[in-house]
Amino acid sequence: MFILGVVSWWYGAGWRQRITFLRARLTGVMDFFSIDLLLRTLFAPFRQISAGNVQGPIAVQMRAFFDQLISRSIGAVVRTFMIIIGCLAIILYAVIGGLLIVAWAFIPLLPIIAVILFSVRWIPWSL
Repeated sequence: MFILGVVSWWYGAGWRQRITFLRARLTGVMDFFSIDLLLRTLFAPFRQISAGNVQGPIAVQMRAFFDQLISRSIGAVVRTFMIIIGCLAIILYAVIGGLLIVAWAFIPLLPIIAVILFSVRWIPWSL
């Protein structure tokens, strides 16, 4: 009766818990990188607090224009790298999580496989 309860939990509620855990982890990774926000602010100035209008002679206005242009270029490069790293992290989490969910089905079979290998006297280090 105990084994039946463990097996029913393993392939029922346990599997649902693993899927819920994976979904929560993926949501956390997507929230950490905030790819949608990075895309919306791709060409926004990078860490430039005073990016407003500049009044004064043309030389001051040109300097402010080029400062903003450089700041936006740096911001675009940094945000692009973060978008690429974020996409790679999300894909990596999804692939590894998917493999773990598939492996979850075979974990209870490992003791049976170990007994079979032990009975045929298989030694892993003598391949």
